[in-house]
Amino acid sequence: MEPEGVRERFHGKLFRVEVETWPGGRWEVVRHPGAAAVLPLTSDDEVILVRQFRRPIRRILTEIPAGILDHPGEDAIACAGRELFEETGYRHERIDPLGGIYSSAGYADEYIHLFLATTRAEPEGEPEREIELLRKPFDEMVRAARAGRVHDAKTALALLLADARRASP
Repeated sequence: MEPEGVRERFHGKLFRVEVETWPGGRWEVVRHPGAAAVLPLTSDDEVILVRQFRRPIRRILTEIPAGILDHPGEDAIACAGRELFEETGYRHERIDPLGGIYSSAGYADEYIHLFLATTRAEPEGEPEREIELLRKPFDEMVRAARAGRVHDAKTALALLLADARRASP
């Protein structure tokens, strides 16, 4: 299905907002280029997480490295590897798709590609400014996700998907 009409109301650096006319009314839609997020695991089965202040929610959030698909010609897997290094200083040895999610399909088309990576033992660079790194045991983080204590949706889902993959024969 397609709308009867579309009118752009805002065009920013990251996203744009359109007002669509559908039978029965108008709908505001956020158009987003998409993102890639990566769950990095060390050889000793620890998850590398980033803690950073998120201005829209005015809180520090603990999450997996992620970034916008905003480099021309770059695919989601390359974006995930780049963001892993930029945010944490770690490089991946292996990176595999986990799946993906629409972050909020009621008003936005943002799709986040999720990946699982194994990292090198030590970082080769520094974390991004304003980012604090955490290393937590994978099993502890999976329990936290199951208990609803992981407040970032992409992080919770990546943990649960990686855990389910490990449990599959």
